[in-house]
Amino acid sequence: MRAVVIDEVGVLPQVRELPEPVCPPGGVVVEVSATGVCRSDWHAWQGHDPVPLPHVPGHELAGVVREVGDGVTRWSVGDRVTTPFVCGCGRCELCAAGDGQVCPDQTQPGFTGWGSWAERVALHAADHNLVALPDGLDDVQAAALGCRFATSYRALVAHGEIGPGQWVAVHGAGGAGLSAILIARALGARVVVVDLAPVALERARALGAEAVVDGRGQAPEEIAEAVHEATAGGAHVSLDAFGSPSAALASVLSLRRRGRHVQVGLLLGEAARTALPMDRVVAWELAVHGTHGLAAQDYPAMLALVTGADGGPGVDLAGLVGRTIGLEEGPQALAELSTGGGGGITVIRP
Repeated sequence: MRAVVIDEVGVLPQVRELPEPVCPPGGVVVEVSATGVCRSDWHAWQGHDPVPLPHVPGHELAGVVREVGDGVTRWSVGDRVTTPFVCGCGRCELCAAGDGQVCPDQTQPGFTGWGSWAERVALHAADHNLVALPDGLDDVQAAALGCRFATSYRALVAHGEIGPGQWVAVHGAGGAGLSAILIARALGARVVVVDLAPVALERARALGAEAVVDGRGQAPEEIAEAVHEATAGGAHVSLDAFGSPSAALASVLSLRRRGRHVQVGLLLGEAARTALPMDRVVAWELAVHGTHGLAAQDYPAMLALVTGADGGPGVDLAGLVGRTIGLEEGPQALAELSTGGGGGITVIRP
């Protein structure tokens, strides 16, 4: 099969032929129809989130089951599926409780094993992790849901407990941030977005942000002050959707009293132990959450929100995807993440 292969950290990957994936017991092999280009892939390529080399990235995917392993009972060849980027083992008490996204024995396509920037990918514990795709959701849109949208959904619904009329501050208008705008608006919330790129702020407005803050040249305290002004007192929920110490600090400072900060963007390496204003956290009774994807059992509720099957307006994903490219263009798309984003999610069609 053809795949994008990382041979060295920081060196542009190559597209070449690789052996077909082996179907694991209890797992499946999926023919990839579409797969997202995510900043988490960039972190692995840069060595911030080390992976064994050579390596195939990719963890946001939609496709069709082509091979079924021993012990799989719920899936058949030809089924159209997606999967969380965190695949739980399906056996531990956390998986049994519906918290497979923090399973201690998890697998992650594109990290613990070769991923979906390829014509085919092997997935583990299929009965626990696969999700059937509704007919009304096309492959590109389904791939765009796989990591950033699902992570932002859990951040706002499970951790943020966002409600109609409340304010959400989104720090970073990349894939996760743009997803958060769409989700918040579908839930009746109001949104203010912070970014450094004018094109990202323009897209944020187009997707429903009521206010935007241009963070260029501003300290986290100044950004937070602008958010407080835009929201008449601070956000009820604030997300660091980019992943940097300054964005995390600005996010916490953007909250009103009893507000909830959710860390969506990865803080790795030297940034992993970043300082937060704990005096403010204590005095204002702020909540600080991490979020790590979405378990497969929670996908139906998310898909119902997207398609309108829950009785709501649904989510128009057309503005979330910036471009669709072929496998040969994948390495350059990964390299472009070094200079930021803001143009929407890039999706590869292998």
